[in-house]
Amino acid sequence: MKIFAYGIRLDEQPVLEQWGKEHSEVTIDFTDQLLTDKSAAMAKGYDAINVYQQLPYSRATFEALSNQGIHIMAMRNIGIDNLDLKAAKEFNFKISNTPAYSPNSVAEHAAIQMARLFRRTPEMDAKIQNYDLRWAPTIGKEMRQQTIGIIGTGRIGRVLIKILQGFGSKVIAYDCYRNSEIEKEGLYVDSLDDLYRLSDGISLHVPAVSENFHMINDASIAKMKDHVIIVNDSRGELVDTDALIKGLDSGKISAFATDVYEKEVGIFNKDWSNKTFPDSRLKNLIDRPNVLLTPHTAFYTETAVSAMVNESLNADLSFLNGKQPASALKF
Repeated sequence: MKIFAYGIRLDEQPVLEQWGKEHSEVTIDFTDQLLTDKSAAMAKGYDAINVYQQLPYSRATFEALSNQGIHIMAMRNIGIDNLDLKAAKEFNFKISNTPAYSPNSVAEHAAIQMARLFRRTPEMDAKIQNYDLRWAPTIGKEMRQQTIGIIGTGRIGRVLIKILQGFGSKVIAYDCYRNSEIEKEGLYVDSLDDLYRLSDGISLHVPAVSENFHMINDASIAKMKDHVIIVNDSRGELVDTDALIKGLDSGKISAFATDVYEKEVGIFNKDWSNKTFPDSRLKNLIDRPNVLLTPHTAFYTETAVSAMVNESLNADLSFLNGKQPASALKF
């Protein structure tokens, strides 16, 4: 059995190599290149592929792989919005994702960013870099006195709720698909409008499906409390960047933290320090003292990376052995 892995980063290589040592029945090779209809040729002669990328998996890519006899693909990440599932079905693919590699990694990141913004530590950090050690005007607020609204109570949202409750925050939540444990705690509100109206801080943890596109927009921002703080560690497409900038300019939104951006492909995970930055709206956000940006690294911990590689390769192996991994997609 032979597996070919695409887009392998330096931090993933030791995990992949260790998995290979523990599974001597499998030959595993890799490249740092991403999967496209052109690079699909690199997997010729292999039985399955392993992938992680934000670039689309197009019909042409599935066709190229199918023409080489490859119909098994395990993804090292959760999101499937860049998959052409219609094409995957057409070419008889079996696909898995990695839905639970480490919800704690993203939840911790969201909680940390939320707390930093309420305590105004980014602004204080910027002052200190200029040797300004005065206290004012960067007085913060205590998390225990804030009502935090969680949109999406999947694995990550539920971990975040526990972390915020540890701060003593009042937590409310909204999800179209309610979790029984969260329901027992009485945390759900009846509508997004209720959550917007009641929350001092809002954290997004929903997928980038069509009904969630630009859910943070002029209309929804208008329904929020004045000086609200928003955290988006989910998908860039959830936030209308123009509406966000207007909200920040007016002060309606007091601060914003994001690990994602709706036009991030081709920008994130690149060094722009000695180049012209290619996106004026993203630059506008980066230049603000009340905005925290990370380049899609909320997940990025040793624990999460190890789990992503190991669980996805285990799924590849299950498919190859004629079994259905628990993470297999239904489409």
